[in-house]
Amino acid sequence: MRNIEIVDEINTGLCQQRGMPRCRYREMASPETLKKSMEEITTFLENILRNNNRPWFQEHKKEYQKAQANFNALAEQIIAGVQKFDDNCKGLTLKDCTYRFYRDTRFSPDKRPYKTHFGVFVCPEGKKSMLSGYYFHIEAKESEYLGHNMLCTGMYMPDTAMLKTIRNEILFNGEPLAENIAKAHGFTLDTSRAMKRVPNGYPKDHPQADLFKQRDWLLMQEISDKQLFNPHLVDWVLAEFEKTKDFCQWLNRTVRME
Repeated sequence: MRNIEIVDEINTGLCQQRGMPRCRYREMASPETLKKSMEEITTFLENILRNNNRPWFQEHKKEYQKAQANFNALAEQIIAGVQKFDDNCKGLTLKDCTYRFYRDTRFSPDKRPYKTHFGVFVCPEGKKSMLSGYYFHIEAKESEYLGHNMLCTGMYMPDTAMLKTIRNEILFNGEPLAENIAKAHGFTLDTSRAMKRVPNGYPKDHPQADLFKQRDWLLMQEISDKQLFNPHLVDWVLAEFEKTKDFCQWLNRTVRME
């Protein structure tokens, strides 16, 4: 996967529609350009964390537009790269995989209007499908959203029917899933919301009994600052995500059997 840079030339309609600086992508960016692009993203996120209000945002809107354009360029590289090793993600666009920066505060006691992170979720049928996919996340250092920059593969809070389907598949054929988790070197299965006990109806002496306890199915890996500012970041991200492909596809095959 070749790196790209943003240059001040004519862009696709996306930046124009969103009022962002006109730009297009050129292959083989210099390490200095890529580092500067990431610095602009992270600096803006640090600033919005400390100044999460509309007056400040309006005054610094060009900084947001530049950071968003930089992240979009990175996201498009990640989307294209995932599609090369996971055919189930073919045909996805940037809009299918990214999120609004503006928070929906209608039903939240937290009225801060803006997010303090950027994320791209490459998932079959798009981010709203509830299927397993590949998530790349950057946030401000002191943000309390996740607490770190992160790679994540899987599904968060699957519904009751999906969770039951996954557990039933583990009951009769759990070894492939356990193997897929084990071979995703560098990733850890998130157990933060796991049940304390094996749920009723499942044997406690099953070889994969601990997997019955899972409420979420997420393989996670923190991204160090050194890696985040590496000019080969996209190549590294894609290589890491590819380690989790079998885990991701196992989940999607299983829930689609229903």
